[in-house]
Amino acid sequence: MGVDGFGTLREQFLVHIGIERGLAKATVSAYESDLNKYVAWLQTHGITKPDDIAKQDVEDYIAALDADGESARSKARRLASIHEFHRFALAQHAVSADVAASVKAPKGASVLPDVLNVDEVSRLLDAAAVGGSTDPVVLRDKALLEFMYATGCRVSEAVGTNLEDIDLEEKVVRLMGKGSKQRLVPLGSYARNSVVVYLNAGRGELERRSTAKVPERRALFLNKRGKRISRQSVWEIVKTAGERADITKPLHPHTLRHSFATHLIQGGADVRTVQELLGHASVTTTQIYTHVSPEALIETYLTAHPRAR
Repeated sequence: MGVDGFGTLREQFLVHIGIERGLAKATVSAYESDLNKYVAWLQTHGITKPDDIAKQDVEDYIAALDADGESARSKARRLASIHEFHRFALAQHAVSADVAASVKAPKGASVLPDVLNVDEVSRLLDAAAVGGSTDPVVLRDKALLEFMYATGCRVSEAVGTNLEDIDLEEKVVRLMGKGSKQRLVPLGSYARNSVVVYLNAGRGELERRSTAKVPERRALFLNKRGKRISRQSVWEIVKTAGERADITKPLHPHTLRHSFATHLIQGGADVRTVQELLGHASVTTTQIYTHVSPEALIETYLTAHPRAR
């Protein structure tokens, strides 16, 4: 690469992965080789500084690899190196944005179409709050979606949850799964806080709107008429929040369950733990359900395995 706009940053990156992260010499050499090829291509296209790189440049580079006849695995490996480099560049404030973050490797296998990334989930949950509205229905919607993402529950489990099933002090909830099997699942702080706000300022009002002779005292989540919320209503809530958040991916309640599991796996949770949280009888089901992209698998493998490169 030489002493140019990339030189110092490249050297810092190689020191970072070799010393601070402790990757094997062969792995560091592979990263260096991948970056040499990447930067050489950029320079031939007039790009001499990291902050001059645009997302389209990264995509064009991957397309150029395709034209060179590289295999899907090789392209995924090179893109994994590029992702690592751009993340490091952003952390070092050498670039103003990670333009490579959303660039995907060529498809080598099917990927679940209904998994949101972390940013999309955040946008969805923020959209459900409608700018901090205190309307009881809005408080319910926010609490419901936070609850579903925090627990990875099925829509049937969400609508079936009763007040007695949730322990706000211990931050856990008891879910009734398939075959009437119960399981305890942690309730994260965001979800707990949203549920507390809903219980304090939303649920009571919804219950008072009931025209039934006997009000619904048990259900955690109520509809606008004070009855236990239905599965169809949950679908509508997810859809509406998705529209507000300008999410173009297909959305349904299971999207949050898929996302919950995928994000846990990507965050380092082992499959058997996720199996327990999801309430699956077989770990095989969980492995399919928490399917991550070939790119993510390869990237993790190349980073973690001492003889991967």
